[in-house]
Amino acid sequence: MPEKRNQFLLEKYAPVNNICLMILAASALIAIFVYAKVVLLPFTLAIFMAMVANTVTNWLYKKFKLPKTIGLILSFILFVSCIVLIVFFISSSIDSFMDNVNLYSQKLTSTFDWFISSLQKRGIKADEALLIEYARQIPVLNMIKTMGGNIFSLFSNALLVILFLVFIFMGGLQESNTFLTAVEKNVSHYLIVKIGVSIIAAVCVWIILRALNTELASMFALLTFLLNFIPNIGPIVATSLPLPILFFQYGLDWHLVLALILTGAVHFIVGNILETKWLGKSMDLNPIVVVASLIFWALIWGVMGALLAVPLTAIFKMIFRRFEPTKPIADFMSSSNKK
Repeated sequence: MPEKRNQFLLEKYAPVNNICLMILAASALIAIFVYAKVVLLPFTLAIFMAMVANTVTNWLYKKFKLPKTIGLILSFILFVSCIVLIVFFISSSIDSFMDNVNLYSQKLTSTFDWFISSLQKRGIKADEALLIEYARQIPVLNMIKTMGGNIFSLFSNALLVILFLVFIFMGGLQESNTFLTAVEKNVSHYLIVKIGVSIIAAVCVWIILRALNTELASMFALLTFLLNFIPNIGPIVATSLPLPILFFQYGLDWHLVLALILTGAVHFIVGNILETKWLGKSMDLNPIVVVASLIFWALIWGVMGALLAVPLTAIFKMIFRRFEPTKPIADFMSSSNKK
């Protein structure tokens, strides 16, 4: 009788036990992600790069019979070259901006003079000295330096990423496992499409800003490329970033309005036409889950967490679908709600 009673209690409270175990496992996993960020973030980047490289290498082998070893070496050289070019563009953009900082300061003062005179013409009293003092206290230079520093920090552990890439390429990605093959296929497809549309958006934004002779055009193009990986919020932020610099350069004139319209049109076409057509529903994630994952990964891994939020969440969804107790979570995360 005691054995039957114990068996009955175990079956009765099994769902509760499963929930408690999942909560404990999730808490432990989050703690690992937070405290091992220095190692896990470069390792995750290396894994994603290796997935993309492996997919491209297989395509080159099937299309042109290019040996996989050569394909992997070319991919590795391409990744390293991209990092070097990014650092070069950031440095040149910041140097160019700093050379003209006095001109921008004068432009800001003249804009405030125009603003104050406009208020006075309409009978609105304004303390000119106080407003100019407030204008001088705006930390524009600090914001530009912080922005550049944040971008540099994204690539500060590039050596560790490259080291992980070398070991992954030497070991080779596991292709015999069906689950890992499916993960690599979905994630690499998403990343390749996002890289492609992000490059298109970045090049178009760079052309627009260069045509308007905008300072930091290369940095804004790079930010456009990176921010395009952040769903919904990223393109809005990327569209808004050049506006303060255009304001300092030209004031409130047609340059600012034209840049806003053209860059906004680029993001609309890339996000709602090209990306929708090429990407489809490969990640199959509920929009609510996408927003929640964006917040979650940004809190844990900062900017890079936000950039990698969608593929990381998609991987966890695929893992949840493999186990019976967590299948309801995977169904909730899915946009199609497949049973």
